[in-house]
Amino acid sequence: MNNSGEFTRDMNYIPDRITANGDQSQDPFTEITAPTWPVEAGRYRLIAAKACPWANRTLIVRNLLGLDAISVGMPGPTHDQRSWTFDLDPGGVDPVLKIERLQQAYFARYPDYPRGITVPAIVEVASGKVVTNDFPWITHDFFFEWRDHHKADAPNLWPDDVREEMETVMHRIFTEINNGVYRCGFATTQDAYSHAYTRLWTAMDWLEERLTDRTYLMGEQLTEADVRLFTTLVRFDAVYHGHFKCNRNKLTEMPNLWRYAKHLYSIPEFHQTVDFEQIKQHYYIVHTSINPTQIVPDGPDLTVWEL
Repeated sequence: MNNSGEFTRDMNYIPDRITANGDQSQDPFTEITAPTWPVEAGRYRLIAAKACPWANRTLIVRNLLGLDAISVGMPGPTHDQRSWTFDLDPGGVDPVLKIERLQQAYFARYPDYPRGITVPAIVEVASGKVVTNDFPWITHDFFFEWRDHHKADAPNLWPDDVREEMETVMHRIFTEINNGVYRCGFATTQDAYSHAYTRLWTAMDWLEERLTDRTYLMGEQLTEADVRLFTTLVRFDAVYHGHFKCNRNKLTEMPNLWRYAKHLYSIPEFHQTVDFEQIKQHYYIVHTSINPTQIVPDGPDLTVWEL
């Protein structure tokens, strides 16, 4: 949060990457050369809560690519100030990592880790140490670096012929929509909120127009851009409209975006990762500064998503 009451996201994540050739890469945020880990089936576990939109995208991409070479652990929808917890698992312990809190994997590598314990995170199973939580790179590398472990009919989520435009579209989706709803929800002044609200709806109207005559954001082919937008859209009416005050109108009232979101939800690899109850519990229980009573609303009617 800055002095003007505007929400600013800390984008300093653990910059390590898992790569096929072991080449080092430069972290785009810190400009530090990031360590790399080798691609190896069974070596890593993805920790990704269904409640979290940033984690949700990793679950979808893993499903689309058939990336069974990386196992999955799922924390529950709520967490305290310390960490996400594995309260959905028997005994509240992840069955592979044998930990109760994701914090334990962070501390196993960085005893004094100074930042938030975030999902998604990839953990090395044998050592129990976190490898990376750099969510923009995780799905990128799932596609480019883990190709030898994709299923035979895995979609091309990063097509070369639209790559440059796609990068621009994804950047705008991140700044104006994925992060835009958070700028609305966590603003602490009227001016900051109003500015964030205007930016969000300018971008939503842009997307409504863009989807007038196309099935997906980049045309008739599903791409990573669609995954990144979907995780915000599927939460929009359930939490962002009311909880984050993004309430000019509902997603269901935008014909093109609603048609598009419903189509993506009809794809098994997408809707299998969605749990509306977990989503609502996370936002309304964890964000006590916005919802101090922690009451989870019964609405809205989410049967509109039913297939």
